[in-house]
Amino acid sequence: MPYTFGIMQGRLSPPEDGRFQSFPLNSWREEFARARSAGLDYIEWIHDAHGHTANPIFTPAGLAEFDALKREHSIATPALCGDWFMDFPLIRCTPSELAIREQHLHELIPIAARIGAWRMVLPFVDQSSIATEAERQQVIDILNRALPIAERHNLELHLEADFSPADFAAFLARVPHPFLKVNWDSGNSSGLGYIAHEEFAAYGHRLGSVHLKDRYKKPEGGVETRPLGQGSANFDDVFASLRAINYSGGLTLQVARGEPGGEVNFIKTQIDFLKRYC
Repeated sequence: MPYTFGIMQGRLSPPEDGRFQSFPLNSWREEFARARSAGLDYIEWIHDAHGHTANPIFTPAGLAEFDALKREHSIATPALCGDWFMDFPLIRCTPSELAIREQHLHELIPIAARIGAWRMVLPFVDQSSIATEAERQQVIDILNRALPIAERHNLELHLEADFSPADFAAFLARVPHPFLKVNWDSGNSSGLGYIAHEEFAAYGHRLGSVHLKDRYKKPEGGVETRPLGQGSANFDDVFASLRAINYSGGLTLQVARGEPGGEVNFIKTQIDFLKRYC
């Protein structure tokens, strides 16, 4: 089955200030040409605190330059990754903080639609992980307020979370809105010891988008991100599971980093690895 290949923004540039993933302040323009050179179809755009003031999607002049670069290099931007909500989580905050953050979510929805995105990824992992029933209910309430706005803008909200398969299915059953989908990450999944076909059996009908990376689950505990095929992810199972649910969306590479300055060539090796399965 043919898939489109995309890249998480920033992976085509050297890390900035030691950040593994962030909006590339110094090279967001250049990443359009690099994406085309690497053979990619799209960039998953990042909104985070690090790059907020420089991100072109928030000003008319920036959007004009953004649009021109997309046209020049024939690179799409079908997704906005809301990493800002890793910096400012929608849980474990004061009521006044939550009001500001939730309003920002609502304001992002039409911006995402404006840049050509049809999905926005909301990360609830690491410091934003949903840990208690009270937090589950809080996120459900937030989603129920945001989803009607998203539907009006034809924008799906894709939830990235670290629930077990059964817990994720149970959570999704509490929010049956068709514009709420799952963003599934092969590295996060394998790093937690989950198995793709078991996850998709539980909630594959709600799968909306896929991030691909590989993490090695170390025997002594902890995980490390490695190039595709060198970690714990079982890509035979991953792609068999994707085919079983007839997934036809894009595959966003959120892979390990190569040597600074060699990003394009490294990404080409990662695409070549994936093409064995496609």
